[in-house]
Parts: sequence; C-alpha cells; structure tokens
Amino acid sequence: MTTETIDSFHRGQFQVIQPLGQGHRSGMDAMLLASLVASARPCRVADLGAGAGAAGFAVASRLDNAEVLLVERSPLMADFARRSLVLAENARFTSRISVLEADVSLTGRARVAAGLADNSFDHVIMNPPFNDASDRKTPDALKAEAHAMTQGLFDTWIKMACAIARPSGQLSLIARPESIAEIISACGRRFGGIEITPVHPRAGENAVRILVTAIKQSRARLTLRAPLIVHEAETHKFAAVVDDMNNGRTAYHRNR
Repeated sequence: MTTETIDSFHRGQFQVIQPLGQGHRSGMDAMLLASLVASARPCRVADLGAGAGAAGFAVASRLDNAEVLLVERSPLMADFARRSLVLAENARFTSRISVLEADVSLTGRARVAAGLADNSFDHVIMNPPFNDASDRKTPDALKAEAHAMTQGLFDTWIKMACAIARPSGQLSLIARPESIAEIISACGRRFGGIEITPVHPRAGENAVRILVTAIKQSRARLTLRAPLIVHEAETHKFAAVVDDMNNGRTAYHRNR
C-alpha cells in the first residue's frame, strides 16, 4: 500500500516527498505563500510549521540567494523534508536548506536554545492550521494537528515570527478570510504596514484565501490590495499572474 508520493512543483523544478493519508499535503497554498518572498540580496528565510517543506523549497528554488530554515515540530513531517533534501532533482539548492525540529510555541531561552535566535531572519513565512476545530473531523491525529486551528494560534505564531525576524524583516502568511481580525490583532505593534490580498477562485465569487505581508516595527497603515483572481472566467485555466506565482516564475511584490 502506498503511504507517500513524490510530487513535482514549479513545473518539475523541484520535488517533495509527502505523506499519503496522514499529515498535511502541500499544494497551491504553499506555492502562493512562497511567492510572497522577494529579495534581490542574500536573505535568510524561516518557514514556520514547514511540514514536508514545499513552501521553503519553493523559495530556495526561485531565489538563488535565499538560505531557508524549515521549522517543524512533527518528527515524521521533518523526516519527509530531510528525505526530500537528498532527491537528485533538488541538488541545486539543498545546501541552502536545513531542517529544525522545534515547536512554534517556544519562547525566550527555550526558543533560542532550540536554534531560533532573536533578530536572525529577513523573512518569516507561515501557513498555520486554519480550519475551525468543528469543521471536518479526521481520525488522523497528525492531519488534525496540521489543519485545526486552536485558540490564540495566530498570536502564538506571529509572536514567534516577531522574535526571530530582524528589524524591518517581513512576515508573510496565507490564511482564510475569516482570520483577518485575529491576524491584525496578533500583529499589533509587532508588525505594521500590513498588506492583505484576497484570493478569489473566479471573478464574482467570494474570496477563499488571503495573502498577508507585514514589516516588523513598521508604523505604516494597513492596505487592502486588489484581489487575485485564480481562474479565468468559466474555466479551470489559471490566470497568467497566478500561474507565474504558482510555478515560481515571479514573486508577488509588496506595494511599498
């Protein structure tokens, strides 16, 4: 019985080994998240709750100057990431990726001792669990942990991001639209210059995701950006800009 798959991303530019029937499987959300990282200079990127590593791999694949740390508390998912690192298809960037088993809820000395030092990353990206606990139940504990949101989750994750991001470092995340209030509240005075982009399946349909970026210690006001429309009208064909983001051909740059 097959318990895992090897999945290609960015039109075959890299591959990720992922569990089948357990844990979280990455797809387009991870690729859109990765597209939020843009840098012309060498940068350090932390991917919190990285799972098998798809988003972090996508950043390293697109940006030759990016060094990526995959932070994942599940030993099983971290092992998938490590095994993906030795695939021949990923050889061109794996020297710039490392895996750290650590819980995003760590604080203070425990966090630093685990390997997450203060003010050490230019970008912190995250795709936190964003299903309500009452949504779809699953017998798989690992999948439930990866998908179900807990009380105060965004505050915990964004607090970690603030601690490890350098001054003026960027927070990037993907979430459901109903999480906007919690995300803004969690950013508080930690991150400003928040830019929120709603993601709609098609024109005229409600948003199903939001892309959020913010800058540590910024005092700039919030910006609600023009929506991203994923598919062309009445088709399953990706809009050109979304196809480019999904396949690592372009970054989704901030407005400021």
